[in-house]
Amino acid sequence: MSDLAAARARYVELIARRERITSPRLLAALGAVPRENFLAKGPWRIKSEAARDYRLTPDADPVHLYDNVLVAIDARRKLDTGLPSLWAHLIDVLEIREKDRVVQIGCGHGYFSAVLAEIVGPKGSVTAIECDPRLGIRAAHYLRDYRNVEVAHGDGCEQASAPADVIIVHAGFSHPHPLWLRSLRPRGRLLVPLTQRDREGAVVRITRKGKGFEAEAVQQIRIFPGRGRGTTALDDRVADWWQRASALAPLRFRAIEQGLPSDG
Repeated sequence: MSDLAAARARYVELIARRERITSPRLLAALGAVPRENFLAKGPWRIKSEAARDYRLTPDADPVHLYDNVLVAIDARRKLDTGLPSLWAHLIDVLEIREKDRVVQIGCGHGYFSAVLAEIVGPKGSVTAIECDPRLGIRAAHYLRDYRNVEVAHGDGCEQASAPADVIIVHAGFSHPHPLWLRSLRPRGRLLVPLTQRDREGAVVRITRKGKGFEAEAVQQIRIFPGRGRGTTALDDRVADWWQRASALAPLRFRAIEQGLPSDG
């Protein structure tokens, strides 16, 4: 086994053990998708989950990427790739199945789009939406060999309108967008980080159940804000309300009005 193959195997084992991953398809996808194919050429600026500052890898050997580290996409904006263990856990929570239709809002360079594509297989599909034109162009290039992935440039609050089994949001918002809820198929799942202006908040999973929805907090998170996320104290209070309410018990509702759940 080559050093790179061994590093990939350790990477999958680390994530599986740390997050207690239950999906064999997810673990197989993590082992199959080359992380280095979704980044600019190294050396890379990387940091662990707890680190404040980046460190530069000693060279451009992809083996450095097969650890539970963030990799800078734009260090000046503090925009990084997703932490592998975090997003593997969140994808596992969504119980994505073969043939599912997945909409991904904020795909970055497309690494997790490829992982999702492997999970749903050739009879499933992934629509990867990216509002940053430069990131979207790179994602489309990196994902060119994945025939079940479509990369769309634009606003995920406007374009995620087609019926979906799963919608996964990779940026922070103050509340779930009503369009995302309307787009969920029966038993469809939405996963969205609800955060305040300091980027802190909670990831909430929302499931369509009959004519309504059920929301529950999954875990705390710190994440880059989504385009269109409100910037007022009221928006922060809305996000905080969702976090507190969904953490206490499953929150049942039928619609969203002014950012909050209602029975309307």
